[in-house]
Amino acid sequence: MMNSANVILASASPRRLELLRQIGIEPASIFAPDIDETPLAQEPPRIYAARMAAAKLRPADGFTIAADTVVAAGRRILPKAETAAQAEKCLKLLSGRRHRVFTGLAIRAPDGRIAARVVDSVVGFARLDAAQIDAYLASGEWHGKAGGYAIQGQAAAFIDFLSGSYSAVVGLPLFETSCLLRGLGYQAPRAP
Repeated sequence: MMNSANVILASASPRRLELLRQIGIEPASIFAPDIDETPLAQEPPRIYAARMAAAKLRPADGFTIAADTVVAAGRRILPKAETAAQAEKCLKLLSGRRHRVFTGLAIRAPDGRIAARVVDSVVGFARLDAAQIDAYLASGEWHGKAGGYAIQGQAAAFIDFLSGSYSAVVGLPLFETSCLLRGLGYQAPRAP
């Protein structure tokens, strides 16, 4: 893997870093944006995801990549679970039903141009019993995850339907990221 000297990742998420590495991009730098992530009153989940991704961008000498993943049950934005009680509430709400995952993506080119997309995926959960929920909560995997679950981890056993982008549900839509980077003029470094 080559160091992509002109790529900056605006995220402290190890999952987003792993996803970028999956397509051969090793960011030259990473920063954790410090923004207010409170949804606005009556803000639709799709608009919120786009706003959060754009808010994480900052001017830089390279291509800055920012993303935000939002789990929504109808128009309701589910939290990034910080407590077991929050995660349990999310899991009970998602059990036996489909929900949407909106991943906002924004990329700023060195010249200031911005390209953005929102990737919309539908995820279906099987009906969960109390033992499954308790075991998942005991794993701690839910901590800090939108909707209280990580599709790339143990929660994969709960997923009975997925339509859209798996990588977007994890946290970064790889196809769209590649397309937007190319559209803004990014060229991957060539091997020596």
